[in-house]
Amino acid sequence: MGIFSTIMTKIFGHAEAAPASGSAGSAVGVPVDTNASSATPSAPSAPVDVDAVLTRMAAEKGQTLNWRTSIVDLLKLLDMDSSLDARKHLAQELHYAESTEDSAAMNVWLIRQVMQKLAENGGKVPEELRH
Repeated sequence: MGIFSTIMTKIFGHAEAAPASGSAGSAVGVPVDTNASSATPSAPSAPVDVDAVLTRMAAEKGQTLNWRTSIVDLLKLLDMDSSLDARKHLAQELHYAESTEDSAAMNVWLIRQVMQKLAENGGKVPEELRH
């Protein structure tokens, strides 16, 4: 399973495991394909509120993580490897065309691309996080 697939699985799986809040916008019963041979997990049957899921996860973690603008903090929030090598691998997986030696530019591109890909795969992501 690729890094982006793992990101999706962790976010969408956390939405599935979260207790229903009773709000119309909550996503429960989200199917996630955890089969390691799958390229990407299945898109959820209902949109997953990515902002709400990640905000809840950050509150539960008890540390300040700026996951909205930092790919490093997003990966830390998801208990994933946030090393430069891991981010370069994610950049390659998502077809980053620029030099990975400029890690600041790559990181900005990565957080936006991850949010865009989450939106394309059934995540409800605020517009300002995708661009």
